[in-house]
Amino acid sequence: MENYLSMHESELGFECFSNFTPAEVFVQGLAGFTNQHDIDHIIRAQKQMLQRFEKTNEMLVNCNTLSQVHLQKANVEFKKHAQLLNEVKKDLENIFKRIKIMKAKAASQYPHQFEDAVSKIQTPIAEEDEKTKDV
Repeated sequence: MENYLSMHESELGFECFSNFTPAEVFVQGLAGFTNQHDIDHIIRAQKQMLQRFEKTNEMLVNCNTLSQVHLQKANVEFKKHAQLLNEVKKDLENIFKRIKIMKAKAASQYPHQFEDAVSKIQTPIAEEDEKTKDV
């Protein structure tokens, strides 16, 4: 392979590249085809993009931090509301239990009056249910 390079080196005038591999010689040859002004323009564009990406990254980090703070606050509020709902549920269950006991007492002590009261209550409810079905 070295014989091949040395034969062509003198023919092509590449004596100065004798210490380089063929790939390095090829890259050096390509470098001669590029315009330095275009390369400078590309480098400036890349630096501008890098600055934009760094700013965007910083903004996203700030947004993420802010979101974490809001999430923590929301979790605390959610736990408080869930606890309040559980307390309300227990209170309502207790109230309905007491109402059931009171109904049973009223039904046993005053059976005729209780039946009359229940029928008067259920009749308007049944009539209103029929009205809503028609609509």
